[in-house]
Amino acid sequence: MSLLNDALRAAEERQQKPEAPAAYTGQGHSAPASKNRLVPVLVVLVVALASVAGYALLAENHGVAETAQAEAPESSANQVPKDSGAEIAAEKPVTETVEARDPEPTAQAPEEAPETTSRNAPEPAPEPEPEPEPEPKTEPKTEPKTEQEPAPVLEKQVAQNTRPEPENPPVSQSQPVGPETERAQVKQVRETPESIDRRVSRELASLLREGRSREAAEKLRTLLAEQQAPVSRATLARVLLVEGQPEIALAWLPAPEVMAVPDLRLLRARALLATGELGGAVAVLRSQVPPLEGHIEYRVTLATLLQQAGESSEAAEQWTALLTTDDGRAAWWVGLGVALESQGKTASAARAYTQAAALPGLSQSLADYVRERLKQLQAG
Repeated sequence: MSLLNDALRAAEERQQKPEAPAAYTGQGHSAPASKNRLVPVLVVLVVALASVAGYALLAENHGVAETAQAEAPESSANQVPKDSGAEIAAEKPVTETVEARDPEPTAQAPEEAPETTSRNAPEPAPEPEPEPEPEPKTEPKTEPKTEQEPAPVLEKQVAQNTRPEPENPPVSQSQPVGPETERAQVKQVRETPESIDRRVSRELASLLREGRSREAAEKLRTLLAEQQAPVSRATLARVLLVEGQPEIALAWLPAPEVMAVPDLRLLRARALLATGELGGAVAVLRSQVPPLEGHIEYRVTLATLLQQAGESSEAAEQWTALLTTDDGRAAWWVGLGVALESQGKTASAARAYTQAAALPGLSQSLADYVRERLKQLQAG
């Protein structure tokens, strides 16, 4: 615009000059007038073309500058002075928009014409402010990295500080607990005679299953030197009776030592019965009759042996006592029927046989015996 104003002023000055020289020179005045008219037109056209070209270049370079700033902020600073050449030819409002968009317009000052420097001189003064703008963009990128990196380090330090803490208390606790556990172990080692007897009985059973009867006998003999060991004694005697060695079983069941224990009396009676001493077996069982609770097997054996010994009345009493605890045992009804029939109580015996036949649990031989006895009693 300044060039256009200068050109217009020059044209006006030429037109305002006196016409005397024109008359003095003849027709020479008309030629300069036409030339002076073309000069402003050409100047206007040149300025218009320059402004259009500058605007187009600025529009293209503006898009390139934005991408360049995102990828490499350093390259954007180098591209700004190249575009400033087009800004010189452009009008002032165009340069202002470019300055507002570009982050680094300070490079425009040295390349502008001497006429525009005076006008644009105050403008670059506030323009250095956008220079720190790219810096905060890069700083937050680096700051979270530096802040995130020590986080796991701190976590590791905290974990290391917290892990050894629970480890120390158990150490302090384990130190005083040591003597206590030792005392508990000492207490456990001090077994009672009953617990020792049960433990040895299990060991004897294991040895007898393996066929190591001699070792079992030696172990029991060692234990008997210290105590009566009724459980271990019964374990060995029971196995000997099953194996058909009642004489050896009797050797481990002497009367003075077994009469106080119901289970040992029962084993001694069986051993005597196996050797043919029915009277001795009945005498052992009858010597001390235990209560029904917990000694059912003892009372059943006593009732059976009494019946075999011909003592039907006492046998019937034993069977009746057993049926009071459980009247669903068919075999016990059969025993009661046999004892009653032996006493001549056929009607009562028939009722006992009928009750036995109505209950489950009889073996085939007993079932046949009951049916046969019922037929005879009903026929008689």
